[in-house]
Amino acid sequence: MAPSPAPSTPANRARGGSEGSPAPQVAAGGTYALEDVVPGVKIFVVKPLPGGGSEQRKAEILSSRRKPAPSAFALKPPAGAPLPDARDDTEYYVHYVEFNKRLDEWVGGSRLVTDKEMEWPKPAKDDRKKAPGRTGATTPKAAGAGAAASGGGAASPTPNKSLLKRAATKAASQVGKAPPPALGRKKSKLSQEASAEYDEDEDDDADGDDNGGDGSSPADGMDVDGEGDGDGDGGGADDAVAPSDPQAAPRVFSKKAEIEKLRTSGSMTQSHSEISRVKNLNKLQIGRAEVESWYFSPYPVEYAHLPKLYICEFCLLYYPSVTQLKRHRTKCTLLHPPGNEIYRADAISFFEIDGRRQRTWCRNLCLLCKCFLDHKTLYYDVDPFLYYCMTVKDEYGLHLIGFFSKEKESPEGYNVACILTLPQYQRKGYGRLLIEFSYELSKIEGKLGSPEKPLSDLGLLGYRAYWQETIVGLLLESEDEISLDDIAQRTSITHGDIMHTCQALQMIKYYKGQHIVHLTDAVLEQHRRAKSKTRLSIDPKCIRWKPPVFSRAQLTFGF
Repeated sequence: MAPSPAPSTPANRARGGSEGSPAPQVAAGGTYALEDVVPGVKIFVVKPLPGGGSEQRKAEILSSRRKPAPSAFALKPPAGAPLPDARDDTEYYVHYVEFNKRLDEWVGGSRLVTDKEMEWPKPAKDDRKKAPGRTGATTPKAAGAGAAASGGGAASPTPNKSLLKRAATKAASQVGKAPPPALGRKKSKLSQEASAEYDEDEDDDADGDDNGGDGSSPADGMDVDGEGDGDGDGGGADDAVAPSDPQAAPRVFSKKAEIEKLRTSGSMTQSHSEISRVKNLNKLQIGRAEVESWYFSPYPVEYAHLPKLYICEFCLLYYPSVTQLKRHRTKCTLLHPPGNEIYRADAISFFEIDGRRQRTWCRNLCLLCKCFLDHKTLYYDVDPFLYYCMTVKDEYGLHLIGFFSKEKESPEGYNVACILTLPQYQRKGYGRLLIEFSYELSKIEGKLGSPEKPLSDLGLLGYRAYWQETIVGLLLESEDEISLDDIAQRTSITHGDIMHTCQALQMIKYYKGQHIVHLTDAVLEQHRRAKSKTRLSIDPKCIRWKPPVFSRAQLTFGF
């Protein structure tokens, strides 16, 4: 009796022609080899843990490549070291299912578990059929003009919404400009569905960002002013802006649910142009701290495949080897950011740096920032911005903790363009300190301020917590009635951000024909717990700063 043929797989069909049955959805363990692992499949991968152990996690293969040749700056393997595994000659870029996108990494073939089942990618549904007699996709306006010019011809079938969006973006890029975003209105249902389909086509597991804020698509879950197209992944954006029904109960805001959503789905406002870019750096050595990069950063290609990139924590120059960094440190005389110190309290200081005067330093800062913000797309155009860097002092100098940038002249009234706390200083209260300092500067200017949209996932959580604590604290301290405008003037928070916070906390109630602000027991309990924690805060008396004034010539930026 002849043996039964092996089940057909996509790899087998690619090698053997179009014969064979449809590919199975799941391949059993041991029935496939590494050659069958192609981008799109989901397979178990061995993930090392910090304690020295390891676990097997299900991951999706996003890309593959031949292992690059070792860099001339890489450390030589010690004598007697075991020979490298032949399976590691091919590397795979994996995204761990139900984990944040920032954990994506390149792994060798030896870390793929071929003894467990492997899930084949779902076949793509090709429902985007071209109209008969049409050679390419056109924008909706061009299609309408063509139908009118034909004069009574048969109407072509309506193209797919995602195809319309892609065609419009492509046509706009060919003429050198992107289609202008609609101002003053929320995103229509048609464009929301098109964005959802576009995200699915880009094969991004609910990663809708930057952020981070962080040149990127104006989409953010916290777009309270409606100046952007929210992608629905922000969790609370559309609910905050939509007119509330007085009789309907508002959606309950849960911080734990928000954190869990961010842990598994990544940034909420990701730039579509950055989704397909895999990160090119594995680890960064910044002073004493060794951190893992989260996203792609456009460092020179010569540094792309290094095991570790060494960065001077004072001038932010980058080097491929520790020897070069040590040689540089003997010559580098910088012990603090190259700007004016405008705040000092205890060991915390703030420096104001003009991007036009310190181009090299600010560009290096943006390159470092891009490693941790997947939505930031401006790296070299630093002239229109001021950078406010927070440092902590020790016996060796003033070390960079984080920063926020601010446009020298913002037509929209933004007081923050990009904000970041370095990973080694996160979860210590420094992010809130940066946010508070930005609003203290807005108070000195006598203006209302709001962060530029889009924000990164962690930035959105930080701002929500700051807005809640500030607004609730002001309401508790006020003995008389206080209006929305009074809250804005005393906190420098915009009216839109105040409304967003109040609606997210279910503080807006409809009473006797008008809307009032009502503090619920849950909000008071959250505020009590927040105030019980020991936190750093900004002392306004320690700020030595006046709003800078720029002439028209200083704002040309060489254009």
